[in-house]
Amino acid sequence: MARLNANKFETPTPVQAGAIPPALEGRDVLATAQTGTGKTLSFLIPIVEMMQKSEAKGAVALILLPTRELAMQVEVAFRTIRSSSAQTVALVVGGMAERVQLDNIRRGARLIVATPGRLEDFLKRKLVRLEGVQILVLDEVDRMLDMGFQPAIARIAGTLPSARQTLCYSATLEGPVKDVARKYLNNPARIEIGSVLKPAENVELRTFEVESDKKQDLLEHLLGAETGSFLVFVRTKHGADRVARRLTKSGHSATQIHGDRSQAQRNAALRSFSEGRHRILVATDVAARGIDVANVAHVINFDMPKVAEDFVHRVGRTGRASAHGVASTFAVPAERGELRKIERTLSISMKRFRVSTVAENAA
Repeated sequence: MARLNANKFETPTPVQAGAIPPALEGRDVLATAQTGTGKTLSFLIPIVEMMQKSEAKGAVALILLPTRELAMQVEVAFRTIRSSSAQTVALVVGGMAERVQLDNIRRGARLIVATPGRLEDFLKRKLVRLEGVQILVLDEVDRMLDMGFQPAIARIAGTLPSARQTLCYSATLEGPVKDVARKYLNNPARIEIGSVLKPAENVELRTFEVESDKKQDLLEHLLGAETGSFLVFVRTKHGADRVARRLTKSGHSATQIHGDRSQAQRNAALRSFSEGRHRILVATDVAARGIDVANVAHVINFDMPKVAEDFVHRVGRTGRASAHGVASTFAVPAERGELRKIERTLSISMKRFRVSTVAENAA
């Protein structure tokens, strides 16, 4: 409680209020909740509580997540709320040096926070043992399955004790996620937070009909007209670089994050954006899920998202924890049909603006 109070965690969010009590009783939990609902604490608090009571040596809890970025955020959150420095943690992810990860495991890390690929690799090479794990957390299961991790999850789960507690979180409960829930959960407490496919109520949704070659001008106009940080989504890595380069050239502080950038570059870009050194972060969908940056004022869909679910994940980066946010979608005239389809799927309607020329509108 002292650690939670020190970090200003005073009132539980709905997912925390729903998931923590059954988890503390040792029950399995199946929760549908978006990123940004406070779900990380809803599984970290029961883990810390269990660690305080457990005498067992080595790893007693395992959290599996789809991406390095998410795993790193969860590791930081755990260090923030753990009740003793003896509650050690090992981060096990690809794209970063193995040695540090293995050293932490060998020193007897109590919690392992991992992406499935790297952990499975360690298991194959007999570098990690998981027979002491009492709590397994599967976070963003839908996304882990999208990324093809189902076989890795099955092999990892096969090495764990069958008498364990499992907490499972997903944004949706479609087909394959249901199968995972059936396979790994035993009579779970079921928690549903908000509509799974719906942007938050406190995000103002706008769409601008704009020709392709005018998008950059429109973006710069909005940057001049509004305050706060901007998260800009583009379809391709090349597009992300181009948009960020042009913004920098026009005197804006922009950085970018996408699949071709090294892990160190991604971490640096995220950090400088979240700390306010860069006002604008240009990202591809690779980065859309799992970026957890507080206080994003404005999300821009510079390129239309391919599917409604991507729209929700992108827009979910603003309006977090009841703050007001704005999400603007740029659509070329030929994309009117796609835009309407997204609105129908999500039962939303966006405020429409048509851009002839930005200068004319400004006048």
